[in-house]
Amino acid sequence: MRWRRRSRRRISENIDDMRGRRGLAGGLPVSASLGLPIVAIVVLVLLFNGALGSGTSIGDPLDDLTGTGDSAQTSLEGPQTNEELVRFLTFVLDDLQSFWGDTFQESGRAYRDAGLTLFEGATGSACGGATADVGPHYCPLDENIYLDVDFFRDLRDRFRAPGDFALAYVVAHEIGHHVQHRMGISAQVNAEQRANPANANDLSIRLELQADCLAGVWAFTTYERRLLETGDLEEGLNAAAAVGDDRIQQQATGRIDPESWTHGSSEQRVNWFVTGFEQGDPNACDTFLTPVL
Repeated sequence: MRWRRRSRRRISENIDDMRGRRGLAGGLPVSASLGLPIVAIVVLVLLFNGALGSGTSIGDPLDDLTGTGDSAQTSLEGPQTNEELVRFLTFVLDDLQSFWGDTFQESGRAYRDAGLTLFEGATGSACGGATADVGPHYCPLDENIYLDVDFFRDLRDRFRAPGDFALAYVVAHEIGHHVQHRMGISAQVNAEQRANPANANDLSIRLELQADCLAGVWAFTTYERRLLETGDLEEGLNAAAAVGDDRIQQQATGRIDPESWTHGSSEQRVNWFVTGFEQGDPNACDTFLTPVL
């Protein structure tokens, strides 16, 4: 991803680097993490009226951006130093929030920037505690994303999804949850889960897949601005597949149990990320009134 020439030697005002400062875990559970024919949920269409264009016919870009030529190797490992990591996250976070801020404004809504906290091991949050075991997640109570930097190494080594755009996908997915929070979607889903516990997992999956789709919408804008290099989109797709419930269960236990899924399968996550990328329109991300496969 062509980010170095566009990033400045600064840290985003929305990034809090807590590495080296351990906080206390515990308290309330965290919210949405890099984890439905219900009539009551029909109000969840996004309705960003006129906010974006009509999308694009993806065709060649999918082929070009998932190639494995020499240019794909330039970002294969992603940021190499702590300074590069923070600069890269600064670029991605600020770019995401600039895009969503403009999109909200054009559709008559108010957007407020999310924060991003980098930590090692554990730290405190308004949702209780953020730990490495939970993985990247968004806390709606303080509108903050929590990322243990070791997850990026796990993404590369354990999940075999290296590259800077794989990291960008993770941040874009969590900002997708912030968008859902700001639009009231998350609150409606939580209320429906309490009212219909039997549908809780299905609703959780649809919420996660919508965040994947919203991440894909932003990814399309990076293609439009010629920020993507050959192989970048493949990195994002690999990351989406790597955190599918089926892939994680297979790796952890050797078994796959669809009834216990909360985030969706690898195929579902990839499909919805691609949907957002192909359409370039958040209105295409209505996972609540659309079959998820």
